[in-house]
Amino acid sequence: MISKFSNKKSILAFAFLLFSVVTFAQKKQKVDGVAAVVGNYIVLDSDIDLMYLELKSQGIDTEKITRCELLGKQLEDKLYAHQAIQDSIVVTDEEVNSFMDNQMNTMVEQIGSKEKLFEYYKKKDEQDFRSYFFEIIKMNKLTNQMQRKIVDDVTVTPDEVKQFFNKIPADQVPTISAEIELSQIVVKPVVTKEDKQKVIDKLNEIRNDVINNGGSFYSKAVIYSEDPGSSSNGGYYKINKKTQFVKEFKDVAFRLNEGEISEPFETDFGYHIILVEKIIGQDIELRHIIISPKVTSKATSDALEKMESIKSKIEKGEITFEAAAKASSDDKETRTNGGLLLNPRTSEPRFEISKLDPALYNQINDLKQGEVSKVFLDQERQGGKFFKILKVNKKTEEHKADFGTDYMKIKELALSDKQFNEIENWRKENIEKNYIKVSGDYKDCAFSNNWLKK
Repeated sequence: MISKFSNKKSILAFAFLLFSVVTFAQKKQKVDGVAAVVGNYIVLDSDIDLMYLELKSQGIDTEKITRCELLGKQLEDKLYAHQAIQDSIVVTDEEVNSFMDNQMNTMVEQIGSKEKLFEYYKKKDEQDFRSYFFEIIKMNKLTNQMQRKIVDDVTVTPDEVKQFFNKIPADQVPTISAEIELSQIVVKPVVTKEDKQKVIDKLNEIRNDVINNGGSFYSKAVIYSEDPGSSSNGGYYKINKKTQFVKEFKDVAFRLNEGEISEPFETDFGYHIILVEKIIGQDIELRHIIISPKVTSKATSDALEKMESIKSKIEKGEITFEAAAKASSDDKETRTNGGLLLNPRTSEPRFEISKLDPALYNQINDLKQGEVSKVFLDQERQGGKFFKILKVNKKTEEHKADFGTDYMKIKELALSDKQFNEIENWRKENIEKNYIKVSGDYKDCAFSNNWLKK
């Protein structure tokens, strides 16, 4: 059962995501070296070569991964994409371009600039980059949507979960990793009105110089903006209403006309001004400058004193941790539920201890259930520092799955197993009814699916 979800399949899926080569363009350039055809899609020998190169570049041992396995993975995904088109699943150019914009913005933030991004992927400019990745993204989206369609209506009943669990041999009952449930209280240093006004005044000074004196917004973004993802590129971003930027930023951006510069405005990241350069349909090309108010040493000292006082009251029993979180925590997301932390992947309050961030793990590793951590300094993604304490609500040691205790995890396994079987049945049926041809030496492959239609 567990082998169905093996690491090898995960590796192959990852490799294929990176190298679903643009087959339409290749079709025009190369007719030799065709490994297989699935409907309107082809797989070339060079596609498999590229997958090997990428696996090796990731430090993955390819000695035991055969060309037949890589071809089998490509055939699967081409079949999904082909059938998606037959089933009238539509992936629009706008959807592909929007996804590409989001990905580019994220990658630019990580790598430093568009120029560095294009250099990394060996593309001469943005058009070259977009042309290369357009069909790759489109086919991956078709594949993913087809897979979702296959399993969308698959559910499991409590009886099915019970039957699934009872069929697992005793020596194969899955092990549940050690888990922990945590709550937190956060205290942030207070930024004074005067410090905020200094930032607003600076942004107004920059804005006025650009408007009235012809100053360069690009140059000022390079010099003053504190956004590491865009400052070196003059604060440039291309966004639409689906782009994952904070609401306040998008609200201001979409109210501006071409050439207009916003007044300073605030988000959780700091204070911004935006210059809209172009409006192209639903897309906006803009530049922005962000400056955050600086926290004084006194504000930091006051925040630490407040945090220590809260912890002391909890330890003396004057207030519960949950009540203190509701009354005093500066974290909006956890304050209302008494500081309880939810796992963003599962939306449940349990975290696998082995997957915790090392810095967080070090704070709670030696704590027993019900104990509160020392006060420690933490940092937001955007750079702001704050003080935090954590409480261990519950700790569960590694153990063999128990139906009563671990029902939700067993339900996930049962659902995955049923979805896997649904996809297997779908694949068998569609291999039979679609045009598939495997060429050359690949006809000797021992595929796990009946691609050869023997």
